[in-house]
Amino acid sequence: MTFLTKIFNLFVRFVTSLICRIDKSSFSKIPAQGPLVVALNHVTFLEAPLLFTHLQPRPLTGLSKTENFEHPIIGPIFRLWNLIPIDRDKADFAALQETRNRLKNGDILAIFPEGTRSKNGILQSGKSGVVLVALRSNAPILPMAIYGGEKLGENLRRLRRTQFSVRVGDPFHINLNGDKLSRENLERITDEIMYRIAALLPEQYRGPYADVENVTYQYLEFEPGVDTPSNN
Repeated sequence: MTFLTKIFNLFVRFVTSLICRIDKSSFSKIPAQGPLVVALNHVTFLEAPLLFTHLQPRPLTGLSKTENFEHPIIGPIFRLWNLIPIDRDKADFAALQETRNRLKNGDILAIFPEGTRSKNGILQSGKSGVVLVALRSNAPILPMAIYGGEKLGENLRRLRRTQFSVRVGDPFHINLNGDKLSRENLERITDEIMYRIAALLPEQYRGPYADVENVTYQYLEFEPGVDTPSNN
């Protein structure tokens, strides 16, 4: 991490502390080293700054659409944070290879499986990119949930600070158990990952993944002792 990045992150932490109260106790569950794919929900523009400023000094990266790097303000920030540009209009294999390289170096890769902000805090259907990245890199996935941010706009207008609650789950690997990665299996694995994020959220935020108590996990491999519903 460069000196400029450290200074900028301190500045962002100061600004966010003025408008947010961040319950960051769960960050202690994040491993201190080793490759990791953090899969989390996406509500506001603040999730990325919170991660990049609170997980330092661990090297952290993520994917963002190429258009963002052309923005006069966002572009320089994303370059400073060493994000990876991805062309969402095609299968961007170069971006996927770069994520694999970063993970091989022991970086944390943050992914929003929903693909876009929900704004109301309710979890949306996940997209399969997180599955492909994890399988290509063999990196563990760590589910994370952030909620409360949907009130940010209203609280800013009323000059109130917003409570951000952060919950971190248990890491797991994807295990195909000898099955082929068909479209059906890809969707199944994506849903299983989304259910792990939903389980960290209060019930009113779970959206299409509300029935977390009835879920079974066929393709997620957990460490011994992790409390999950029975696998198929």
